Amino acid sequence: MLQLRPNCECCNTDLSPESTRARICTFECTFCADCTEGVLAGVCPNCGGELLPRPRRPAAKLATYPGSTQRVFKPQGCQSPAGA
Repeated sequence: MLQLRPNCECCNTDLSPESTRARICTFECTFCADCTEGVLAGVCPNCGGELLPRPRRPAAKLATYPGSTQRVFKPQGCQSPAGA
């Protein structure tokens, strides 16, 4: 089950489980659409995988299966992926 992390790793923008602006890679690294489309150019800086829109969990399931509260933030901000 996806963790639905609550923020962008680069800029720390809040990303609710319902957000259409969240992007993830296959390791669930989470970024906002602005960082993804900007400096990251659609590539995860952690693993080099592509960043795609994160699926939204149906509202009826969020009560039983809430999103994660653990924030992952890299204070150095967005770094373009190696080799990009």
